[in-house]
Amino acid sequence: MRLGIVTMAALALAVASTVARAADPRYPDWPCTQAKVPEISLAAVWAGPPLDDVQSKWKDDAKVSALVSKLAARKTPLDEAEKSVKDFLAGSASDKTANAKLLFAGLFDTLNAQRSSVMSGLERVSHKQREAADKIREETLQLQALQGAKPPDETKVEALSNQLIWETRIFEDRRKVVRFVCEVPTTIDQRLFALGRVIQQEME
Repeated sequence: MRLGIVTMAALALAVASTVARAADPRYPDWPCTQAKVPEISLAAVWAGPPLDDVQSKWKDDAKVSALVSKLAARKTPLDEAEKSVKDFLAGSASDKTANAKLLFAGLFDTLNAQRSSVMSGLERVSHKQREAADKIREETLQLQALQGAKPPDETKVEALSNQLIWETRIFEDRRKVVRFVCEVPTTIDQRLFALGRVIQQEME
């Protein structure tokens, strides 16, 4: 039993030490290897006519608003979203440019908001991970001290060992989730770029 507990304590210390230091000091809680870009630049995804005259007006158009919700949802396959854009603009006739601008303005606002929400969530989890790592490190040292006592209190050793196993498992599960979610902002960027390109092509 003693060997298993010592091994577990070493593992807990190793896990606690895996909390990476932020690459960019401006964003200390940013956990992803990808650089943090707080929001998508309009110029990076839109080369069409200026959107100044539409801004939030897309919200006042029920048809556009409904379509924006569908297109922005990650559960909607991108090829299906692109087809929906083409079908919508094909039926717009003389209002095609106006509707295209409204549609992209809605997508830009909605996907930027989605992206910000995901990024904020990642930073909250990252902050919790740092706190969890500190706790695991501290409790591991406590466990090692208990193991070194003469004689050791086996009840306390086992209780703290079990607690560390549980906390380490939660830490590892969160780390896997973070690694997966770190890809989401990039996926949103790509979706907005792809849909923006289709909208601009349909305007020509």
